[in-house]
Amino acid sequence: MTVIWAGLTLDRPRIMGVVNVTPDSFSDGGRLDPDAAIALGLAMRDDGADIVDVGGESTRPGASPTSPEDEQARVVPVIGALAKAGVLVSVDTRNAATMAMALDAGAAIVNDVSALTHDPAAAALAAARGCPVILMHMRGSSATMYDLARYDDVVAEVAAELADRIGAAERAGIARAAIAIDPGFGFAKLPRHSLALLRGLSALTAQDFPVVAGVSRKGFIGATSGEPDPARRFPGSIAAGLFALGQGASVLRVHDVRQTVQAVRVWRALAG
Repeated sequence: MTVIWAGLTLDRPRIMGVVNVTPDSFSDGGRLDPDAAIALGLAMRDDGADIVDVGGESTRPGASPTSPEDEQARVVPVIGALAKAGVLVSVDTRNAATMAMALDAGAAIVNDVSALTHDPAAAALAAARGCPVILMHMRGSSATMYDLARYDDVVAEVAAELADRIGAAERAGIARAAIAIDPGFGFAKLPRHSLALLRGLSALTAQDFPVVAGVSRKGFIGATSGEPDPARRFPGSIAAGLFALGQGASVLRVHDVRQTVQAVRVWRALAG
């Protein structure tokens, strides 16, 4: 039976393009001009992105918190313009008020790095709106997450902690079919943890939920490849992304859409 999530059939890999409307994202910060962010989102759609993920708060290690008001000022105009152009938009936010304004502007998906734990109102809002959600695994905050990167079995512990968040989402009234999960590569995980999690990803993809793999430009790729510049990590990103697809991931969250779409097409042809 073909799985449908967020209106997308998951009989083939789906591509989520990243638009960071932030001054300090780890890999591509500085896109504060709404027109530039809109143009980027439209280009990603034209290059084959199935979803465009718009965020206005950097959650990189050590990032300073962004007020919901600043976040909303950054993302709402971009989301509105992209949605009006027919783009399937997700909003990358931890704040319920931003979720509400983004959904009102035309966003269709809530992508929360805290798995709806940061804002006590977030789960109820997502349930009331009936929107698809992405629950990402993370421990602590941007300031504390690496202090909490301690695992005996990272795959089993991430799976168990995500199961807890899925249960909480369902108890809040979010439909099971609306939930996707993200292992949170690089979030509260040292490079060795992200590599082990990627190797063991089939333990998550074997469950009943689509898995979003956000490996693009991550620190573990830099640590493994020796490339310090996130913007120069595309080769490692595509290697990790295709490996994730081989483990059953449904969605790749990427910065380099056109190149990833081409690589996935070849990978699918070879995989039969």
